Amino acid sequence: MVKIVHTADWQLGKPFGGFPDDVRSALTEARFEAIDRIAAVALAHQALHVVVAGDVFDNIDPGDRILGQALSRMDQAPVTWWLMPGNHDHARAAGLWTRVRARAPDKVRILDTPVATMLEEGAWLLPAPLDHRRNRDDPTAGFGEMATPAGATRIGLAHGSITEFGGSNDSSNLISPDRARTAGLDYLALGDWHGHLEINAHTAYSGTPEVDRFGRDEAGSVIVADVRPGAPPRLERVETGRFRWLTRRWELSDAKDFEHQLDAFRASCKPARILLKLTVAGSVSLAARVAVLERLEQDLAHALRWLEARSEDLLASPTDDDLSNIDVQGVLALVAERLLASSRSGDASAQTARAALERLYIEALRVGDEASS
Repeated sequence: MVKIVHTADWQLGKPFGGFPDDVRSALTEARFEAIDRIAAVALAHQALHVVVAGDVFDNIDPGDRILGQALSRMDQAPVTWWLMPGNHDHARAAGLWTRVRARAPDKVRILDTPVATMLEEGAWLLPAPLDHRRNRDDPTAGFGEMATPAGATRIGLAHGSITEFGGSNDSSNLISPDRARTAGLDYLALGDWHGHLEINAHTAYSGTPEVDRFGRDEAGSVIVADVRPGAPPRLERVETGRFRWLTRRWELSDAKDFEHQLDAFRASCKPARILLKLTVAGSVSLAARVAVLERLEQDLAHALRWLEARSEDLLASPTDDDLSNIDVQGVLALVAERLLASSRSGDASAQTARAALERLYIEALRVGDEASS
């Protein structure tokens, strides 16, 4: 039996455009720190090898600091690292992997040619490195012809989409879901899909060790695989991610609903490690809507690593108490009445009228507070 840590899709150097500088820096650093966490998993499970199924780097020309940080961290760990090019960091002559090989310590091995390589005595890696970003042919098609000693453990390493994921025959880097059986593999370790996914008893995606996009609530992870010849491997998913990227929708009928949702959310996670896309929806009083938006901006946004809040679906239905707080007279009173009527009309101007009435309400409260202070 051989024990490995299977990982993929590190995408070191991902720019995370669109985020503020402090968030971008934190996300970038977390990807480097994931190397340390992967090494800790290997040490805890007594695995001597970490195999990376493609996309170690986010592009084919990462800067020297990115290379240096990655290799330095790997050099500190008591394991052997097996790195294979994926579609983001595909192999090319005198390119990225020539740079990596020139700087890599002995414990970092580069799998940039499709040749069976001995992992350790009795266990062999069969890599399918990509030499283009998009390949029309199945990169694992040659596995069946890669000879290994009789009785050896055969571990395939590939980067691409299982055929069943493809929407059409024009998809690239397609891999047969039956490849482990047809090529006599004891385990097929895959990269490209950023979530943990077991295709069959002998084939799995590890997912990324540090999640980098919305759409997956799970934390980043790796697979610890116990692989032996002629039997399904024993696979264990181990979380390694620091940040979680969550999408939530909270349906509200009053301010208490928001407080309940907020309390439950805080109890379910570590807010400082959360990037959240939140939609608040429902119909509440004008006072409740203003209070909810203030809590989002002044409280939750500061507690989280990052917050994108959408409130367009949270409709304000002004109550008599709301209107009594808009202590205006004369023309402004007339304006308030017309805005209220327009906000209830249901036509194209209703949303604009609601926003204007909300602003009038907020300004009326502000003036009242200043007058009483």
